[in-house]
Amino acid sequence: MTRHFLRDDDITPAEQAQILDLALELKRDRFARKPLEGPQTVAVIFDKSSTRTRVSFAVGIADLGGSPLIISTANSQLGGKETASDTARVLERQVAAIVWRTYAQSGLEQMAQGTTVPVVNALSDDFHPCQLLADLLTIREQRGELAGLTLAFFGDGASNMAQSYLLAGATAGMHVRVASPAEYSPSDSVVRDADAIAAQTGGSIELYTDPLEAAANADIIVTDTWVSMGKEEEKAARLTVFGGYRVDTELMALARPDALFMHCLPADRGYEVAADVIDGPQSVIWDEAENRLHAQKALLVWLLERAAA
Repeated sequence: MTRHFLRDDDITPAEQAQILDLALELKRDRFARKPLEGPQTVAVIFDKSSTRTRVSFAVGIADLGGSPLIISTANSQLGGKETASDTARVLERQVAAIVWRTYAQSGLEQMAQGTTVPVVNALSDDFHPCQLLADLLTIREQRGELAGLTLAFFGDGASNMAQSYLLAGATAGMHVRVASPAEYSPSDSVVRDADAIAAQTGGSIELYTDPLEAAANADIIVTDTWVSMGKEEEKAARLTVFGGYRVDTELMALARPDALFMHCLPADRGYEVAADVIDGPQSVIWDEAENRLHAQKALLVWLLERAAA
């Protein structure tokens, strides 16, 4: 059966570790694997604007010997005259994999249903699993083992990043804290799923409304934009609601002295994070951005190997 990567818990803890091991291998030797040699084509579809996702997938597919076919839904039939499942049936006869950056998670699920090639979630409103592979890779490089580390996320707990941190962090055996206003808590179903995974891996899930409590002795401090794509009309309200969850030097001081700061970018300096934190010595944001390339290449190799088996 074809494997897809639509949300962070589509892979087991062992499989997550395999992909991260492979990412480290490909970072050391960038052109070691050529599963797309031919070249084979990978369709990379964008409903939303992108810098890091577009560049890292296009470069990564080329590194793997393939050809990236960048498709904008504004210039295709997808989402207009044609359903996601029909588009997938057209594409699967011509491409080796489908990568889609979109809005509704349900569209990705429809795309993947019955499709004979791997489908990868390059971002949806609910999850951002490729970013989490890059983030976990960055933490592994900096701290070694992931299991047992405490990661605290601040801001919109209902965002795709917060929800992916819960699932991916639990899968890695980490202690994940999400600090957000109560009305912006993660989905109950995501919390239940993450709790169930953490019970098997030795990790834990905790939700906070007090950012100071969440930051105490954390190994990794994480935030993301308060105004996600599609939420622009809520900007003024969100700046007020999330003001108490800004990551600044005072909040960082509550974490461990060697705590890492992470942000998936783009960042609004002065809003969700102070400039002296994101540009400071504890920040690993540029490693994190680069690691999108290596983590996504590893994911594609892993998926393509199983599709060929």
